[in-house]
Amino acid sequence: MNREYHKAYSQELHRQMETLVFGHGGAALLVFPTSQGRFFEYEDRGMIGALAPKIERGELQVFCPDSVDSESWYNKGVHPRVRVLRHLQYERYILHELLPLVRWKNQAGQLGVTGCSFGGYHAVNFSFKHPDVVTACVSMSGAFDIHQFLDGYYDDDCYFNCPPDYLPNMNDDWFLSRYRKMKIVLATGEWDICLDHNVKLGHMLDSKGVGHWLDIWGDHMQHDWPWWQRMAVKYFG
Repeated sequence: MNREYHKAYSQELHRQMETLVFGHGGAALLVFPTSQGRFFEYEDRGMIGALAPKIERGELQVFCPDSVDSESWYNKGVHPRVRVLRHLQYERYILHELLPLVRWKNQAGQLGVTGCSFGGYHAVNFSFKHPDVVTACVSMSGAFDIHQFLDGYYDDDCYFNCPPDYLPNMNDDWFLSRYRKMKIVLATGEWDICLDHNVKLGHMLDSKGVGHWLDIWGDHMQHDWPWWQRMAVKYFG
């Protein structure tokens, strides 16, 4: 399997950022790590191994960037306004610095994004904010409400990065028409701690006439990597 390590200084984040790329062609898949996760997490946790047959056949190319969660939402040592601003810098990094790498390496013309747990938040929020960029979004056991990171603080930037807040008020056809063309999967388990988050988000999408797949797994599925490996094979393998 082709495996590449990339490291470059980010002008948006003002620090070095690292990325792993797996595969040589096929559909491009951008992976957001879990809470405070690193760029090597998807490989270390067996997800790349689960998808290896498709990657090796040249049907899937996986891009795994680092996160800055410990500097944004999870940084309790700074004011919540600073946390959300750091998140916005990360979003600009993805848009203006990582995606050019993706497009340079992969000319397929489509982009899928995915993430597990808090990575599911990043995948959904990025997709809903940039539906002109993303063609498929697969959230596995996602949690989408950021109020827990704000210590009671709230402003417009918080609002526009909290899908359960802005989605019910979304009436702009530019966004909604693109949501309706996007493949959206909300995967969760019957015993998943984030089950309710996914059911509620699914209802919000229903209310906007946005087709999606709320896939609730049985078999006592919970919130952990062994189940996410199985999900990855189902949705990408």
